[in-house]
Amino acid sequence: MGCVSLFAMPTDNRDMTLTFLGTGTSVGVPVIGCDCETCRSEDPRDRRTRSSIHLATPEANLIVDTGPDLRAQCLREGISELDAVLYTHAHMDHVTGFDDLRRFSAGADETIDVFARPATMEALKRMFSFAFDGQNRYPGYIKPEENVIDGSFVIGESQITPIEVRHGKVDTVGFLFERGGRKRLAYFPDCKVIEGGGLERLEGVEVLIIDALRHSSHPTHMNFEESLAAVEAIGPERAYFTHIADQVMHARDEPLLPKGVTIAYDGLQFAV
Repeated sequence: MGCVSLFAMPTDNRDMTLTFLGTGTSVGVPVIGCDCETCRSEDPRDRRTRSSIHLATPEANLIVDTGPDLRAQCLREGISELDAVLYTHAHMDHVTGFDDLRRFSAGADETIDVFARPATMEALKRMFSFAFDGQNRYPGYIKPEENVIDGSFVIGESQITPIEVRHGKVDTVGFLFERGGRKRLAYFPDCKVIEGGGLERLEGVEVLIIDALRHSSHPTHMNFEESLAAVEAIGPERAYFTHIADQVMHARDEPLLPKGVTIAYDGLQFAV
């Protein structure tokens, strides 16, 4: 779709507010049937739902990915309005809350904009054909408006650029958010390698949120060592680790990180 504008451009250029809806890996934390130290932890920062973020700007509210915990996340954070949803890829822990979006397009004429790359959009249409086939446009049903991503696009005053990453065998991207000519935020919840010129494109971003699954190596996710190398190469003002497994305990492991790098937790919110 190239670089397109979804909403009218106001003159106000205030900051965006980010909320971590979820910061966990695909199985969440605590893990079913696990008796490890993290899964038994009473620290609320060690209770991690599936990874997603909410971004609020003066012009629009959007979510990146809709995991299976979406309903509970929205209730927890009091989210009652949503203009658009962006998808990084079509793995189950990032898409299976899709039908919960019905509450944001409940009216007979209400729709919700869905942004995804071609392969991800096709996967969504296969999994949720009832929403895309045009036969269920009733009040209370989800009514998505397809927006296929083939380059940068604009929502309000935010320019959003997909950046390819390597993450197993599925087409996956992260997103760079720019406002007022500044690289404000980059979000990469699932990645092993940032492809091509992605690292250079991200240089100087103010806030970097990046996959940091655990300390040991993983075939499709960055571990702490790989994530810290990416942080050093990109040089953000602040960095947050997300998509965290139960091998990581917040109070134990965050002090080991360098200044400016934080382990995110569900419900963490800040102005970007």
